[in-house]
Amino acid sequence: MKKDIKSLLPDELRGEFAELGLPAFRAKQVFKWLHRGVRSFDEMTDLSKELRMQLSERYFLTPPTIAKKSESAQDGTIKYLWSLADGETVESVLMSYKHGESICVSSQVGCGRGCAFCASTLGGLVRNLEPSEILDQVLFTAKDSGRKISSLVLMGIGEPLDNFDNVIRFIEIITHADGLNLGARHISLSTCSPKGKVDKLSDYGLQLTLSVSLHAPDDATRSLLMPVNRECGIRELMAACRSYFDKTGRRISFEYAMIDSINDTRYHARELCKLLRGAPWHLNLILLNDVPERVLRPSTPEAIKVFTQILEAGGVNFTFRRRLGTDIDAACGQLRRSNETKL
Repeated sequence: MKKDIKSLLPDELRGEFAELGLPAFRAKQVFKWLHRGVRSFDEMTDLSKELRMQLSERYFLTPPTIAKKSESAQDGTIKYLWSLADGETVESVLMSYKHGESICVSSQVGCGRGCAFCASTLGGLVRNLEPSEILDQVLFTAKDSGRKISSLVLMGIGEPLDNFDNVIRFIEIITHADGLNLGARHISLSTCSPKGKVDKLSDYGLQLTLSVSLHAPDDATRSLLMPVNRECGIRELMAACRSYFDKTGRRISFEYAMIDSINDTRYHARELCKLLRGAPWHLNLILLNDVPERVLRPSTPEAIKVFTQILEAGGVNFTFRRRLGTDIDAACGQLRRSNETKL
């Protein structure tokens, strides 16, 4: 059977090529070609025709195609719906900031975590993405948009730590000097924190930024919004985050979607102060994205004002993050869901 060449690490590729009697420099040459976003081995023009044929007989490339593309008239955000080799679809979002272009990529087709506010999980988990399929979102977004991507967020469809091995391999590939050479500190991984997975990630000592989907400061509210809390409660979650910081020295960000009358009360603000005050954390407040299939709605301006005043008085380090691409369904899962509905 043919192998997925783009999911191979450079050392593995050198080993494969050695078996074929090819010199090590050929592996480096091919690895670089793969990270230019070629769609076939025939595009590797400085390789002999014989070698290109040899590669195509032994390996496969599965570049995605654009099923739908939307560009925001408000802020230039571009959302892609990619069609994969098996016909499944995933989303990527390219966002412009002062510090450069950032891409949000998916790690799974669908999601099985069942968070009450999310569009990604409405159809459940279909399958994990291969490292190459995560990487291709970056390569072909850059190629189509013409923009140089300087940072990356694993915050699209899926729970990255439920696809642990493939995500780690993707990070190793994209940070490699012979590939895109994206610094680990320019990568953020967002997780709802499945039981034991943050501890497992900390053992790798990666210098990426960990973003934890918190969305509530107490077990009762978080369990209502996020079923994962029933397997890993607030106390266990915070202990894992503290351990992660101690091992990596990397500050953790907590994501908090502001939901009307659910997690935006004075009580929740005060509990957040108790939970986060005086620790090396940063809180990102986000206005909930409207998902038609969900009954939850964003917090009111009045509730947000009171909530943030309590956080300020309580000494919590927080940012109210602006939403990008609101006119193009840029929230995770919305474009894929609308496409499935039309089909």
